[in-house]
Amino acid sequence: MDLTQGTDKEKNERAKKMMLWFGIASLLMGFAGWTSAYIVSSSREDWLTDLQLPYYFYISTAVILVSSVSYILAKNAIRHNRKKECTTWLFVTLALGAAFIFLQFRGFNEMLSYGYYFTGPTSSIKMSYVFLIAAVHIAHVLAGIISLTVVLFNQVNGKYTSESYLGISLGATFWHFLDLLWVYLVLFMTLVK
Repeated sequence: MDLTQGTDKEKNERAKKMMLWFGIASLLMGFAGWTSAYIVSSSREDWLTDLQLPYYFYISTAVILVSSVSYILAKNAIRHNRKKECTTWLFVTLALGAAFIFLQFRGFNEMLSYGYYFTGPTSSIKMSYVFLIAAVHIAHVLAGIISLTVVLFNQVNGKYTSESYLGISLGATFWHFLDLLWVYLVLFMTLVK
């Protein structure tokens, strides 16, 4: 297929999809670097091997997985021109995204209550990585929430139809990526002692 062919709309859609995938690829490289450094650092003598991730990290994992389902339902609704239903599911996704961030901060507070800090005399290299990886992921979820808010605004203003819903598709792809990334990260930090 010749990528230079097609209508201006088709070319614009392909360009936006490609930009999203380039962004996702760059995020993957960043997180691959941090998880690689985590593995390399795990051979240090001062590495904590008995650390349990906060309970709230696991609860937030369930919440973010449910948010992916609600985004799928929103996209499915707009594909069938059920605009009101789409809007409802987008609001549900937004609420679940906010709940995810809230639960992540509860997880941070749980770690702090056990005396684990990002830096300082009671910190460890492992805790620094856990805080860093989770915080950087939260920053990207915030970007996803901003994207979702734009999608929701456009949906409420009637921009999307069953024939034209690129914004919802791009937003959903980014959201699902963030969800799968968190599942990978929480499994990684749980299993790599």
